[in-house]
Amino acid sequence: LDIQNFHGALSFAIHSSEVKEFHRFLLNLNPHSEADGFIRLFWQQAFGCQFLDVETEEEFCTGEEKLESLPGAFFEMQMTSQSYSIYNAVYAVAHALHAMLFVKEYTLALLQPFLRNILFNNSVGDTVFFNEKRELEGGFDIINWVTFPNKSFLRVKVGKVDPQAPLGSDFSIDEKIITWHQSFNQVGPNCSYSRQRKEGEPFCCYDCTPCPEGKISNQTDMDDCFQCQEDRYPNQERNQCISKKENFLSYEAPLGISLALLALAFSATTALVFGIFIKHQNTPIVKANNRNLTYTLLISLLLCFLCSLLFIGRPQLLTCNLRQTAFGIIFSVVVSSVLAKTLTVVLAFMATKPGSKMRKWVGKRFSTSIVLGCASIQASICIVWLCTDPPFPDLDIHSLPEEVIVECNEGSANMFYSVLGYMGLLALVSFIVAFFARKLPDTFNEAKFITFSMLVFCSVWLSFVPSYLSTKGKYIVAVEIFSILASSAGILGCIFSPKCYIIVFKPELNSKGQLKKRN
Repeated sequence: LDIQNFHGALSFAIHSSEVKEFHRFLLNLNPHSEADGFIRLFWQQAFGCQFLDVETEEEFCTGEEKLESLPGAFFEMQMTSQSYSIYNAVYAVAHALHAMLFVKEYTLALLQPFLRNILFNNSVGDTVFFNEKRELEGGFDIINWVTFPNKSFLRVKVGKVDPQAPLGSDFSIDEKIITWHQSFNQVGPNCSYSRQRKEGEPFCCYDCTPCPEGKISNQTDMDDCFQCQEDRYPNQERNQCISKKENFLSYEAPLGISLALLALAFSATTALVFGIFIKHQNTPIVKANNRNLTYTLLISLLLCFLCSLLFIGRPQLLTCNLRQTAFGIIFSVVVSSVLAKTLTVVLAFMATKPGSKMRKWVGKRFSTSIVLGCASIQASICIVWLCTDPPFPDLDIHSLPEEVIVECNEGSANMFYSVLGYMGLLALVSFIVAFFARKLPDTFNEAKFITFSMLVFCSVWLSFVPSYLSTKGKYIVAVEIFSILASSAGILGCIFSPKCYIIVFKPELNSKGQLKKRN
């Protein structure tokens, strides 16, 4: 048979290992040695020659012929499985005889029990012993035959069957090193993704299908893709998992820098207005609408602008606990101060009527009680929130495919919306009172500005709720910061810009006479 027909074939052979020095042993074989007459006969048959002491018409053997020059199909220079079995058999008998030497009375008839109980490691490290069926458990090697045009060949081990290995590991084969016959080279495509068999086609026919969203394949010809870890996502080629980036509103990002600068600018403006009112504290326009209440409102507005900075940066436990509660309490002081100013305007007008009993309510105690009472209710809500289910830093790894959202988990959503709802209630009451007081005489026309400021405040926070629920990541924080700045700026601008204009640019109008004329 043509040996090329066996190119790429697979076969099972009794397990064998390459014994050290075996190749050198073959190279040193001497056909002239009288120790083994078989070698001489083999030599003559293998090389087609005869030695000098034999009359023949064939060529004479010199003994210098090289065994490695013989075709592989005729003689192999590596130890075959049959030779390895003989090698182990000889050593097994030797170990059995060695064990018998320690028995005082023995005959060769006793060799079999010693042979049955032998256990030793041969020179290549393989363990040799007989099982209960008196068989050697050596397993099998899976051989891939690679032939060459000069009739030589290689036997390449590509796998094994090991009966002593754990279940699932007793059969192994390395497909990548197998050399197939030319007729088997028409195989399916080399898939960078997963393979999907074609219906009605042979098992070797398949299509390559891209991995689904969130999965990758980092090996060729995989039967299925696998999921990335929760903190990782697939790259564009879907052959590697990449670590997700953290998503939070930082001071390094353009959006974070812009909002921080805007908050500082409004804070500086509020401080400037406060300075103007301090400088002109004895003027009629400052004294007309409860000077102390005005200072309280300006200081709380300044703190509102500054508390928005707590929302920028990587969330920490302290900032998570402070930012919503501080914002809620400070904003309650702002809105309750506006409410107190509005009620003061109404009571002051009612107290001017003859015989009115409202005069006893007009004063600092009334406005102070309004501010402290309203702020205390909000503070109580925040204390309950912090004691029962406080906010804490959290990681959201599912909302965005390529980013991990680092956020403050509000803990109790009900408490968060209670804080917002209470501020909304105060703002609504202030708006209603100011709306009905807007047509009072001009001396008390601050109610008109309060009405418009509360309209701005309510509009901003009504639009905040749907925006807050529809955005994710750092943009949720940006929406809340914008709402804080916009509503605070609305109050600052609507209530104080007309007064500052008169104080700075129209000082002639800042007099009692002008106020009476306007009345």
